[in-house]
Amino acid sequence: MVTSVKPTAAAKPAKPSVLLIARLARTVRHRTEQALAPLGLRLRHLVALSYLRDHGATPQGPLGEGLRIDASNLVGLLNELDDMGLVVRRRDPADRRRHIVELAPKGRKLLEHDVQRSLTAVDDAVLGTLAPEDREVLHRILLQVAGELAAECLGDESGC
Repeated sequence: MVTSVKPTAAAKPAKPSVLLIARLARTVRHRTEQALAPLGLRLRHLVALSYLRDHGATPQGPLGEGLRIDASNLVGLLNELDDMGLVVRRRDPADRRRHIVELAPKGRKLLEHDVQRSLTAVDDAVLGTLAPEDREVLHRILLQVAGELAAECLGDESGC
């Protein structure tokens, strides 16, 4: 006599998380854009300013590579940030053909105060149902995934 065995919960394959992550990403992006708008910033501004905060003064070419943005779009982005007084561009004393880009004091202050407050509000709105310890675990997992993706991109000719 053959008996049928029902698969246990552990035996079921996990559902792919990518669609859920994509939906959450859209929500977070939208809320972040809404939170940055009163500050006169767009998400692309925040990404560039955060990169400069984290990496320090950077030549324009490597900055474009780090942001994964082509040179003409980078110039437009830097023009906007420069016009707002958030970055400073100067000639590289070692090679006058190159520009060095750095975060201006106004940009640093904006990131440390107004942007931080706005992003914390988005975090609270999106992750408010999680206990503080669960938020910490989620943050560690996201750092782990981001680190693995960054490592893959470094070895990938496409630059991800």
